[in-house]
Amino acid sequence: MTTSPFVWLISGCSTGFGREIAISALEAGDMVAVTSRNTEDIRDICNKYPSTSVALNLDVTCTDQIIKCVRNVISKFGRIDVLVNNAGYGYLSAIEEGEGEEVSKLFNTNFFGALELTKQVLPVMRNQKFGRIINNSSQAGLMANPGTGYYSASKFALEGLMEALDKEVRPLNIFVTSVQPGAFRTDWSGRSMKKSKINITDYDEHVRSRINMIGEIDGKQPGDPKKAAKIIFDLTRYEYPPKKLLLGAGVLSAYREKLDHIEKDLDSYESITLSADFQNNE
Repeated sequence: MTTSPFVWLISGCSTGFGREIAISALEAGDMVAVTSRNTEDIRDICNKYPSTSVALNLDVTCTDQIIKCVRNVISKFGRIDVLVNNAGYGYLSAIEEGEGEEVSKLFNTNFFGALELTKQVLPVMRNQKFGRIINNSSQAGLMANPGTGYYSASKFALEGLMEALDKEVRPLNIFVTSVQPGAFRTDWSGRSMKKSKINITDYDEHVRSRINMIGEIDGKQPGDPKKAAKIIFDLTRYEYPPKKLLLGAGVLSAYREKLDHIEKDLDSYESITLSADFQNNE
């Protein structure tokens, strides 16, 4: 494991995972660019660590702000060793109820924002021949369920993109890890959540009930963001960090169940799958 102090750039540090990751890195002696759309939300962090942190405005849907932010980090610290794509939020809706403008905003933050920030940081990491990119994804990036289909779509897209990126940059000593937390005690299902204003009653029983359940567990989730932040910090010190890391017993159990169903389907339809190829005598 590497032990040298690192320079971090973390998006979305006002609350939740981003805030806890920033604090964890600063407590360990690293240098952190702590970002938020409103720097007043992160001023307390930087006041506590004035020599090793900097508070920067960053709206990941604004390319000009991304470019300026990366330049400011380089000006302040001279390098960027760790990028954490953390900025994002949830959106609850049956697929048919999805509002076009809101879905576009969701993707602009959760997917395109992370993509653009990563593209701006990659030249820095290539030049220094070292980098760690960590994406705060979600269990919704592995499994899709009623009511969170659009959120899952944004995270599935990010998972696919970053899986390919990892294969492109590992030979350059840049490693990409996507973290999939289960239910954690953050603002995701509370203050930060957005919901469709469209209500189609046919979905009340099997979609609306799950949406209501997500709201009801706010503040009662089993996952501890502080523990997750420490785990994410430790990932940056691994010589060969994992490509994916699930966090929490719930997501682990649910994903194993999904994999079991996939394996059973593959076995059940194997002969049909294989019949699609040319045969040796054709």
